[in-house]
Amino acid sequence: MKSSLIRPALALALAAGLAGCGGSDKAEFVVKGTIANVHYSGAVLSTNGMDLPIPAPARPGDTVSFAFPNKLEYGDVYNVVFKSTPEHQRECGTPQNTIANFNDTAGRLEDINITFVCSLNNYPLKGKVNGLTADGLVLANGSTGGSGPVAKPAVGVTTPLDFALPNVNYGTTYGVVVITQPTGQVCTVVNGTGTMPDAEVTNIQVNCVSA
Repeated sequence: MKSSLIRPALALALAAGLAGCGGSDKAEFVVKGTIANVHYSGAVLSTNGMDLPIPAPARPGDTVSFAFPNKLEYGDVYNVVFKSTPEHQRECGTPQNTIANFNDTAGRLEDINITFVCSLNNYPLKGKVNGLTADGLVLANGSTGGSGPVAKPAVGVTTPLDFALPNVNYGTTYGVVVITQPTGQVCTVVNGTGTMPDAEVTNIQVNCVSA
């Protein structure tokens, strides 16, 4: 008998507390929201025993809306997580300067409206420089930007030298070029162009000879 009286009392206490926070006393709530910058399929959201597959948008990079099919009752706690992210998009989360309301209590706010944003996987362009004996070499990715100098090796150190250029998004074309030649040398690039895979590129070679 006691337990049957305690549960309604707890519900009333919760309702009073939520109402004091500017919430809502609606009976049922839909867990819904948006995911920005979706390029591929494969994402699955999950909360309260429900899984929700997220289709890719008609135009890659658009925002996708979602809504879980089963409604939550007033006072239910929810925690919306990515059971899997879109293909080639490892990072998906709440954007900066946005309320992180993916984990909350139904009724604390008038509606449940969650915002996520995803980013494409990105990796560096890596390779080796052969025959460099002078300073001044600067390499760049002519497709998406980003450059980096390559200093000549220290005394007693032999080439090849490792180099890395800034990260490139998956599926983006790249083209590594020499934008500044080292003093007294001419350097050429081998394997410098391609489309970024879902992994770092490591087979770029830069060969330098005397001018």
